[in-house]
Formats: sequence, structure tokens, C-alpha cells
Amino acid sequence: MPLEPLLPLFHRLNREHFEGTLTRGHQPLLAVRWSDGRLRRTAGFYRRGPAIAPPFGREIVLSKPLLDPLPREATESTLCHEMIHAWVDLVLKRDEGHGPHFRERMAAINASQSRFEVSVRHRFPVPQTPPRWVAVCPSCGRRTPYRRRMQQAACRACCNQHHGGRWHASCLLRYEPAPEQN
Repeated sequence: MPLEPLLPLFHRLNREHFEGTLTRGHQPLLAVRWSDGRLRRTAGFYRRGPAIAPPFGREIVLSKPLLDPLPREATESTLCHEMIHAWVDLVLKRDEGHGPHFRERMAAINASQSRFEVSVRHRFPVPQTPPRWVAVCPSCGRRTPYRRRMQQAACRACCNQHHGGRWHASCLLRYEPAPEQN
């Protein structure tokens, strides 16, 4: 399905499931936008802070790459999920992630309609990116794939076995380019 403007969908979901509490008049209390194409591992997120989406200070961002090929229900479900986060934050003034208020509102929304289902974790297909690096432990030789190199990463198994669970330089991982995938 081609991407649609999010604001009309936001206003409809706000009326149907949030009693209009995420707007003041017709003005949303937060920015709502599609990602610029880089958001590839999660369907969406809600965030706040002084430098985010001025003048709002908070926004919902939905993933263009993940949601574009999926049916409209996936966009509705994701947007509604993020709107619950915004509602818990802005209306209830709570900082709880997927806590009891979030789950209570999610259950109420799912019980009140059958167009889509809001869940804590989405089950959309996420394209897997092959690892760029293989981390090798100098002690045990264990090889672990990584997407990026991590500074000061050590082999947990060797640190646990030889150093009482404390990080030790002798277990510092060495990175090699991952073999080409076909």
C-alpha cells in the first residue's frame, strides 16, 4: 500500500480511542511523521526532549521501509501503539514504557474494534542485514557475528570463567571482516 499522510489517521485514532486528548483544538500535542527511510529495525517510536520536533518537544515516527509494503492495518496498529505511549506520557504524566496503564489502554482499544490489533511487540517481517564483522576471542577462539565493531568488548564466557565475571583485557575481542554472504 502506498504511504498515506499520517495526520488524518492520527486525528481519527485520537477521536476514536483517546477521547481527543492528544490534541488541543485541532492542533496535535506532538509531531507525527514518516521516517526518512533509515528506520529499518523497528516499526515506530515515540520520543520526547527539548530538541525534538520544535516547538512540540515530542514526536511519533513511523518506519517507511517496514510499513510501506504492509497493509494499512499495520500502519494503524503501529501508530495507535505509539499514540498510547504519547497518551501515557502527556495525559497521565507517567513514565512507564509498556506498563499497566499502557496495557490497559491497549486492551481497551483491541476490545473496542476489529480493524487492527495493537500489541506490545510487532510481528512484521524485518529484513535481516548480514553481519559486517566477526568478533574472535583470543582465549577460547569463539567467533560471534556483529553488525558493527564494539569498543572494549570482551568475551563474556572467558571473563566469567577466568576472571570472576569481571571484564579483563586478555578477553578483548578482535574483529575480522565477515565472509561474503551469497
